[in-house]
Amino acid sequence: MNRIDRIMERVSRSAARGLSRRSFFGRLGAVGVVASMPLLPVSRASAAQQPGEKGDPNSCDYWRYCAIDGFLCSCCGGSTSTCPPGTEPSPITWVGTCRNPVDNKDYVISYNDCCGKSACGRCLCNRNERDTPVHQPSGSNDINWCLGTKVGVVYNCSTSVVLGEA
Repeated sequence: MNRIDRIMERVSRSAARGLSRRSFFGRLGAVGVVASMPLLPVSRASAAQQPGEKGDPNSCDYWRYCAIDGFLCSCCGGSTSTCPPGTEPSPITWVGTCRNPVDNKDYVISYNDCCGKSACGRCLCNRNERDTPVHQPSGSNDINWCLGTKVGVVYNCSTSVVLGEA
């Protein structure tokens, strides 16, 4: 036997004396989970650098609203990125790309419908820049995206969340 074989035999025998099969597989599983953590999907939207803001979020001319169709949540008790109290964001969204006048860069915007018991009815905004037909739903703003929410399927208003630079 050569030297490496003796060392490996000694390590294997000491491991066999000190570890049961269950504890060995438990430790192996823990190492596997820790090693695979960087591979898991993570939402990086919050880590994206937010662009500088310019304009009135209650105005239809606000830069984030280039592909919006509906009532603005900033006029309904929410903000450009949060739903009003008593409503729930839809689990499905549509996206658009808008140019920010502050840094003159394009940003990917996620438009989320906020759903609840009633419609807001204030600050209707219908800008259809780069809107796609209904048969291409990821970019269509003509669909009620409130299906699958717990509070109701009635459309209330829309938010516009910056996902990152295009």
